[in-house]
Amino acid sequence: MKERSGSRAAVDERYAQWKSLIPVLYDWFANHNLVWPSLSCRWGPQFEKATYKNRQRLYLSEQTDGSVPNTLVIANCEVVKPRVAAAEHISQFNEEARSPFVKKYKTIVHPGEVNRIRELPQNSKIIATHTDSPDVLIWDVEAQPNRHAVLGATESRPDLILTGHQENAEFALAMCPAEPYVLSGGKDKSVVLWSIQDHISALGDSSSSPGASGSKQAVKTANEKESPKVDPRGIFHGHDSTVEDVQFCPSSAQEFCSVGDDACLILWDARSGTSPAVKVEKAHSGDVHCVDWNPLDVNYILTGSADNSVRMWDRRNLGSGGAGSPIHKFEGHKAAVLCVQWSPDRASVFGSSAEDGFLNVWDHEKVGKKKNSNVPAGLFFQHAGHRDKIVDFHWNSSDPWTIVSVSDDGESTGGGGTLQVLLFLVILQMIVINRTKASCIFADSRSYWTYICLPVLYGFIPYGFCSYFFFQIWRMSDLIYRPEEEVLTELENFKSHLASCTPRN
Repeated sequence: MKERSGSRAAVDERYAQWKSLIPVLYDWFANHNLVWPSLSCRWGPQFEKATYKNRQRLYLSEQTDGSVPNTLVIANCEVVKPRVAAAEHISQFNEEARSPFVKKYKTIVHPGEVNRIRELPQNSKIIATHTDSPDVLIWDVEAQPNRHAVLGATESRPDLILTGHQENAEFALAMCPAEPYVLSGGKDKSVVLWSIQDHISALGDSSSSPGASGSKQAVKTANEKESPKVDPRGIFHGHDSTVEDVQFCPSSAQEFCSVGDDACLILWDARSGTSPAVKVEKAHSGDVHCVDWNPLDVNYILTGSADNSVRMWDRRNLGSGGAGSPIHKFEGHKAAVLCVQWSPDRASVFGSSAEDGFLNVWDHEKVGKKKNSNVPAGLFFQHAGHRDKIVDFHWNSSDPWTIVSVSDDGESTGGGGTLQVLLFLVILQMIVINRTKASCIFADSRSYWTYICLPVLYGFIPYGFCSYFFFQIWRMSDLIYRPEEEVLTELENFKSHLASCTPRN
């Protein structure tokens, strides 16, 4: 118990260190406290643009203890545009409060826990959810009536139920970018494919306006005794254990991949049958929890595992008979990797989140070009604002470099300090007043980010404990990811501007 208390004190101390760095590392940051933990988060459609911020849907889940129903939450989020938020503002947040940028718009009383949320690319107002059952549930979130999540409330009825699994399918879920297809994996070791093409028009017609809170379709859905059920187009067998994650090829509704507790990565082609097209055995040395297919370069696939690593695969180099080696291994996490996702804006960039409380942002083109041996190859940013495992995150395709992330936090205790941490605090607080001015202190513009901020985050800010459940919306400073030449020019111009300013008496 004493050792556990010491660990909590250490992580609280490190969390305090991260908070002091917010104005330096972030262009915008919002923290939103939740009553219940969320296992999944997804961006919905953007529906309003303004001068300084845009409004966008946000989908979240609330996993309760049974005293009230589990819910699927549709929120309205105000996304502040780049270089609008003041450094002082983004660093001042109350963990016990709800962010003014996030407002609950609608609640759906979900039949069971919401383990995974995925939106349909052809109509992002239609989403799929996984719960602790064999079925996949399809919701028209605009047509569904708003519900009050009180004890004894009747469960909302999904607009469609996708059947085909023989055992629970809890996490592996994907929507196809090319056509309205849905993919799922479960404990029955199978991958199941559905088409909702014949149903999607009727669902979409019921929710033409993002502001609608009800419609004829909503009333019909609420009053139906049973939701329509859809049988699968195909059931694919090849895994020897639970399928943990699935993903479509971005350019094809017939090609997809899956990973599972058998440590395999399998590529499938529905045109050639229900057996694996390519099976990579022992893709990792542990269970493989997550997979993502690059939307900007369909040759590259990411996998994340319980062995703490992220691996990058080139599908052109995957042979039959279990042959195939990753082209890169990214080793920066200290616990199991739970989620990986490619950036929708830059083909070489991706994020990974893990049970260590870190959300790492990588660029595989930086592998072999690192300037600091203390930083893992390819890693150029770490979000350390969560204090326990980060169960899900999602890049915002409507607002580049903006990410929403959710964590499952634990109990909090107080924390002390060490001379080393306090010394870094003193130094960083001296330069935190203006992130651009701070960068000018260093002769090499990137030395500030590479040799000060990232090593401090990597070495001293893993995660901590808290009594709150929250999700965070954040955008890193553009000085971190922009081309070095642009940053150098901007810093030199700002340095010249400062030198030309008349000092105040």
